[in-house]
Amino acid sequence: MPALHFLIPILEIAVISIMINYLLSFFWNTRSMDLVWGLCAFLVMFAVSSWLNFPILHKIMLLVANVAVIAILIIFQPELRVALSKLSLKAKRVKEVTEYDKFLDQLASSVYRLAEKHIGALIVLEHEDLLDEFANKAVKLNADFSSELLETLFVTSTPLHDGAIILRDFKIVAASVILPLAEDSSQLTRSMGTRHRAALGASHLTDALIIIVSEETGKVSIARDGVMTRGVKVDRFKAIIRSIFTPSANDSKSNFHLSEWLKQ
Repeated sequence: MPALHFLIPILEIAVISIMINYLLSFFWNTRSMDLVWGLCAFLVMFAVSSWLNFPILHKIMLLVANVAVIAILIIFQPELRVALSKLSLKAKRVKEVTEYDKFLDQLASSVYRLAEKHIGALIVLEHEDLLDEFANKAVKLNADFSSELLETLFVTSTPLHDGAIILRDFKIVAASVILPLAEDSSQLTRSMGTRHRAALGASHLTDALIIIVSEETGKVSIARDGVMTRGVKVDRFKAIIRSIFTPSANDSKSNFHLSEWLKQ
């Protein structure tokens, strides 16, 4: 028994060290790392207020902590979902890069290259609702997705740059797609133009995820379910898409189709 009491603190330190190392390795060099540093600063202030016996400050920090936990779970739900999924032992065993991983990396690279060059873009990722209603009125392509083709379509010197493109099953279904404009523009700022309003309008009518690259500011926004998320960084961009379009266990096969797991 004495030996067990001696080992318990060591085991606790080891578990805590592993947890801290995992959190830091997941959030390091991402936008969420700012949250980690803020949390550390809050814990230090909380400890100091308890040590110096500041009752009012201690009470305020307790109230803030209760609200902050809920806010963190809501705001960073995509990142937390990805972090928890990485705890899976099965995920640790299967390390090969799936076709979807490659697709998402290429999509993110293209989107942020367009943003860096201040080239406006409107990209619709089809979910369960088919978007044939909009595709049939546009220029049909049915071309295999590639980052080169995606970026070329939005170059201002090309005839198809004005409008949106629709992505389905790793294919660019249509280009120069006209989306319905949102009637309620309360979420839009003066720096947002027709692309943002069209994305918001389409997100009200369908369950698609719509990516907007601002020509004026070079910022990336995402619209879904009538909500506009602005200034999305690349790490959060991937996390949001992964949290919505989650591949099934068999998606590591080269012949899987995006529509099969979009309907899950």
